[in-house]
Amino acid sequence: MDEKKKKREKNIFREYFELIAETAVFVFFVMTFVVQAFQIPTGSMEPTLLVGDFLLVNKMVYSRPVYPLEKFILPRREIRRQDIVVFKFPQDLSRDFVKRVIALEGEKIEIKDKQVFINDEPLSEPYKVHNDRNIFNRENYYHYDDLIRDNFGPVVVPKGHLFVMGDNRDNSLDSRYWSFLPVEYVKGKPWVIYFSRRKLSRILKIVH
Repeated sequence: MDEKKKKREKNIFREYFELIAETAVFVFFVMTFVVQAFQIPTGSMEPTLLVGDFLLVNKMVYSRPVYPLEKFILPRREIRRQDIVVFKFPQDLSRDFVKRVIALEGEKIEIKDKQVFINDEPLSEPYKVHNDRNIFNRENYYHYDDLIRDNFGPVVVPKGHLFVMGDNRDNSLDSRYWSFLPVEYVKGKPWVIYFSRRKLSRILKIVH
């Protein structure tokens, strides 16, 4: 009887161990290939994203499917204008930035008195804000030039690149200052706010 009991306990322990191991492998796979946790460090995307927001980033949405069924399980699509993207900062690849795509490859972008024009047409941007202050960004130790900030271009976005900007236009280190973003540096698209230090009401808010 004792032998059977020990054998049963051993089997239960083995099942628990296998479950924990399988769960760990699944979590590792998801965090490596499917989603990435990202914390908003600066106010460059306010009011859309606030300092202290914690995001889950969809890393698969812009990738090419490897297996035939992947596109049905995890839908993919091309990057679109006005998508918010997380990417490797071109001047320091160890850092991740988050900005909004304003112009795609082949498009002409120009900024006149803070108004963005794409292919000579004004771009509607209900998400952006201006605070009209000369700002020193402590996070990046970068002093913003008012002339570049408010008037830029015209320039044409080269192939394989994007032009990105922060929603907080007067306080954002973006393509106006460090040029175009290579598409290959894009890591994914923010999906949902899973926690916020600023407002609990923001938890589970979809990012767009």
